Formats: sequence, structure tokens, C-alpha cells
Amino acid sequence: MTLNELAQGLRPMADGIEWFEGLVEEEQRRAIQSLVYFCGQARAREEDVPESIERSGIRPTHTPAVMLTRWNLGMAGLPAYELTKSFRLLVALFSIADARRRALYCAGGCSHEWHQFSAQP
Repeated sequence: MTLNELAQGLRPMADGIEWFEGLVEEEQRRAIQSLVYFCGQARAREEDVPESIERSGIRPTHTPAVMLTRWNLGMAGLPAYELTKSFRLLVALFSIADARRRALYCAGGCSHEWHQFSAQP
């Protein structure tokens, strides 16, 4: 739920980073793997990469950004000091892809419970 709320802008990224950095390293790696899966499910595209890098606030020369420009999503295997950057970058990618998916396929309503967060009290 946290990852979907971040992607939809319902939770500030600063809160997401605090949550992520509070996880033990193995859980951080699982969160990265989940984000990669969610990006795939949301139909992320290679052309989303430049905007993802810009939105994430990380430099294009940082390892996760370089990996993403090569469409290499194996960031869960990076050293621990690269995980927060990977998290920020993948949340941005997921956000872009999910917004497009909601606009194209779910605009008239859908049964994805994670697209109903803003409608909940």
C-alpha cells in the first residue's frame, strides 16, 4: 500500500524515504524487487526513463540511473548505499507508468483496489 500511495502522490516522498530507510537491508531489497514488479505491471516504458530520473532527484550519473537508461532493473542487487537512490528512481518510474495506466485503462473506473485510495475516507 505504501508504494502505491507514493506512486499516486498520496504520500510525500520524504515519508516514503523515511519508511524505506527504516527497513532492514533485506526488506529494502524486497521493496526494490516489488517496485520492479509493479513497474512491469503498470507497463513502464524505456521512454519513461528520462522523466523518472528527473523526478527522482538523483543525478543521471548515479549507478541506478545509468542502469535504468540501459533498461536494467536489477537494482536490488546493488550495494546497500545505492538502495535509497534506487528506491527514489523506481517510485518515480512506477508513478509515471501507473498514471498513464490509470488514464488509459482505468479512467472509467476499475477494480484495482490500489486505484481507489483517493476515493477512500
